[in-house]
Amino acid sequence: MYDLVVVGAGPYGLSIAAHAAASGLRLRVLGRTMASWRDHMPAGMFLTSEPWSSNLSDPAGDHTLAAYCAAHDVTVQHGVPLPVGTFTAYGRWFGEHAVPPVDEVTVTAVRPDFGGFRVETAGGESLRARAVALAVGGLPFVHRPEPLHQLPAALASHSSDHHDLSGFAGRDVTVIGSGQSALETAALLAEQGARPRVVARAGRLRWDRPPQPLHRGPLRTLRDPHCGLGTGWPNWAWAELPWAVRRLPAAVRDHLAATVSSPAGTWWLRDRFETAVPVLFGHRIRAAVAGDDTVRLQLAGADGRSSVVETEHVVAATGFAPDLRRLRLLDPRVRDALRTVGAGRAPELTGSFESSWPGLFFAGLLTAPSFGPAMRFVYGATFTAGRLVRGVRRRLDGRPVAAPALPRPVTPPPAAAPENPSSDEARQPTH
Repeated sequence: MYDLVVVGAGPYGLSIAAHAAASGLRLRVLGRTMASWRDHMPAGMFLTSEPWSSNLSDPAGDHTLAAYCAAHDVTVQHGVPLPVGTFTAYGRWFGEHAVPPVDEVTVTAVRPDFGGFRVETAGGESLRARAVALAVGGLPFVHRPEPLHQLPAALASHSSDHHDLSGFAGRDVTVIGSGQSALETAALLAEQGARPRVVARAGRLRWDRPPQPLHRGPLRTLRDPHCGLGTGWPNWAWAELPWAVRRLPAAVRDHLAATVSSPAGTWWLRDRFETAVPVLFGHRIRAAVAGDDTVRLQLAGADGRSSVVETEHVVAATGFAPDLRRLRLLDPRVRDALRTVGAGRAPELTGSFESSWPGLFFAGLLTAPSFGPAMRFVYGATFTAGRLVRGVRRRLDGRPVAAPALPRPVTPPPAAAPENPSSDEARQPTH
C-alpha cells in the first residue's frame, strides 16, 4: 500500500509530489505530465502571470523557472509575456528532476477501500493508498453556456479543446466570452486566417495595465505592492494570505472565488485584438440551432432586442466551474458524502487541504472556494504543496479515523435502461 497517490501531473500535482518525495512518503504520481498545457492550449498563447510568479514548488526551491531558463539558455524577464510552450517545457523538466517518475496513465476511479483508497487506471492497474491527493486541473469542469450543450463537436467546442487553431483558416468562428482566453483565442484565430468575432455579455472589454517595474521607490512599493496575482493590496492579500481567506465565512469565500478575478484581457494583447476582431457587446446566447455546416445563434441584447448570427463554429471560452458532481473518477458514494462549500459544490477543506473524508486531499481549482482566487493560478501551488504534504503526514502518523459509513449499493430493477451520460458528465482524463 502506498502512503500517497497523487492524481494529476500538472503544476499542482508535480509540486505536491516533489514535497511528498522529499518527506520520504511512499508515493505514486499518476497522470500525463503537463497535459492541460501541452494538449489543451492553442500554440502561440502566453501566460498571463509574470515569470517570477510562475514557479512550481520543491522544498529546496532549486527547480525554479529561472533555473530551467538558465540551464537551457532561455531569456525571460519581467514585463515580457512568457510563451506557454516555454512554461510547459519547464514543467516537464521539473517533473524529470524534482519528482519520482510519473506514470502517464489515466485514472478512471478513486474508491474507498479498507484502511484507505483503491485507485484504478484505464490500463487495468489497481493501487491501494492510505491517502490520495486529487490535483486534476480544470478540464473536468469546463463550462459551456447551456444553449450550446446539444450542438455536435463539429459545430461547437470549448477553448480548452484546441491545441492547433490552423484548421479554422478561412472559416467564420464565433468566440463566446470576454476574458483573456476568449480574446487571445480570437486573436490567434484571426492570425491563422479565420474570420472570428467575439460575443460578450459585458458592455465593454476590460484590459489590464502593463505591470509596474519590479524595482521602485519605497513609497510606490508600499502603495502598490507586487504579488503573484499582480499589484495592489487586495491582490496581495489573495496571493499571500490564503490561510486567512479560509477563516472567512463560507459564503464570503465562495463569493470571492467567483468574483475577484473579473474577465479581462492582458495589456500586450490589446493591439493584436482590436485591429483584427469585431465584438458584439451586451449579448447573450438565447438559443443555438445546428444546420448542416453552420450554427444559427439567436442572441438577446442588453436592450431586450433579438438578433441572429450565422457562423460555422462556436468556441465557448467561458472558463471552468468547480463542481464535485462533475468529478466522475471519484466514487459517487464519497462525492455525495463530502461536506461542500458554495453553490458549485466544491469540497470544504481543512487548513491542510484535507476534505471531510479522512485521507482525501484536493488541490487546484476545486480549492478556490476554501482558500481564495490564488488557487486558480500556478502561484497557488507553492502555498498548497507543503501544507498538503504536512497534512498527509499528520493523517498517516495519527490515529486511524473511521471513514463515513457508506450507503448500501442500490441494485436497479432488471428492466431499468442503462444510463447514457452526456459528454459533460463522461469520465474525464487525468491531467
